[in-house]
Amino acid sequence: MQLRGTSRINERGHLEIGGCDTVELAEQFGTPLYVMDEQMIRSRMRAYVEAFRKTGLRFRVGYASKAFNTLAMCRLVAEEGLYLDVVSDGELYTALKAGFPPERIYFHGNNKTPEELDMGLEVGIGWFVVDNFTELSMLDARACKKGTIARILLRTTPGVEAHTHNYIQTGQEDSKFGFDLASGQVHKAVRLSLEAEGLEPDGFHCHIGSQIFEADGFRLAVRKLAKLAEDCRAAYGFRTRVLNIGGGFGIRYSGEDRPLPTEAYISAMAEEIRTGFAGVQPPEVWVEPGRSIVGEAGTTLYRIGTIKEVPGIRKYVAVDGGMNDNPRPALYQASYEAYLANRAKEPPSETVSVAGKLCETGDMLIWDLDLPRVESGDLLAVSCTGAYNYSMANNYNRLRRPAVVFVRDGRADLVVQRESLEDLIRNDRIPERMFSPEPME
Repeated sequence: MQLRGTSRINERGHLEIGGCDTVELAEQFGTPLYVMDEQMIRSRMRAYVEAFRKTGLRFRVGYASKAFNTLAMCRLVAEEGLYLDVVSDGELYTALKAGFPPERIYFHGNNKTPEELDMGLEVGIGWFVVDNFTELSMLDARACKKGTIARILLRTTPGVEAHTHNYIQTGQEDSKFGFDLASGQVHKAVRLSLEAEGLEPDGFHCHIGSQIFEADGFRLAVRKLAKLAEDCRAAYGFRTRVLNIGGGFGIRYSGEDRPLPTEAYISAMAEEIRTGFAGVQPPEVWVEPGRSIVGEAGTTLYRIGTIKEVPGIRKYVAVDGGMNDNPRPALYQASYEAYLANRAKEPPSETVSVAGKLCETGDMLIWDLDLPRVESGDLLAVSCTGAYNYSMANNYNRLRRPAVVFVRDGRADLVVQRESLEDLIRNDRIPERMFSPEPME
């Protein structure tokens, strides 16, 4: 068992996070329950800022809110002075309702709608990360119509294939994201944006993938973008003011994962920046971590229900959630570590597989997990569920999405209320024609 952040085993043998006993949290807020270690989140944010300060470069750290986006999370990001990356009108709306400064927001996405572009322009967000020629033209036209100028970064696919799951590689040439570097698309985008009356290009963006455990991919990406910046300066007189290297920094989900320290990623990028921009003013360097800020800070608490043993094959223990609150094992074959929160000091004595309660054979959270002898009613804590769990949660089988609490210094604050049964049907409608006075034959 590896405890993270403020987690510890207290004198009662219970898992404690942020000074809060998880057994008491489960009793107070119910299960499944997302528990977020607020102090750990803040520490991770500050680690990126400190790592950049040591490089001496001009920098900005943005939080990729798609990893975990709530009103309270947006407030936390604002308090820490970070910028915010949004990818939809819903994420933007959440940030604005939380009082996040719009000038510190930038808008991602490969298919921003006209309404989303208008919303960003009207509230005065800082930047649009333009993904393709359709968006480039549409944003220019809408900015001109509103009598404003949109500051932009051009998203580039640099042809770097990160060593990660195929579904979360985004920097290779064959990608739905960004202007291709190898074919010259990005050069055309630079020319068009410089000619556009409603656009002000500030630089380039790339994102090579997620859950990356080495720095070589980032080094190569910076090298390619530095060469692009040099070529654009020579050809068009365009000075790159911003170089956004994206995110994708890996975390430790299980013992097989070996992420680098934050400083190792940042120092590798900084070294390539200094080399690639030798003799000229380096651009401001941006990164946008998401998973590496909130992933390990999240723990999901489940109540164990039924237990089924298949003699000589496997022992299944079922929890009161599953792929509705954590679809990552089904999507990416993601692996997790877990332990009994109410009996955390007891040594393992059996191997079980953790099943969800949804009507899918593939609803398995963890295969072959070593635990003390499991009993119905035990509390299972699954670690590292802070990223892409709440944000991907759904109502499959009409299950209610869990509550979220922030814990810090012995205090637990409810930041997302558990959905009610009424919430599940809130937007449903029955056509008047179905209210027939007599049963249909």
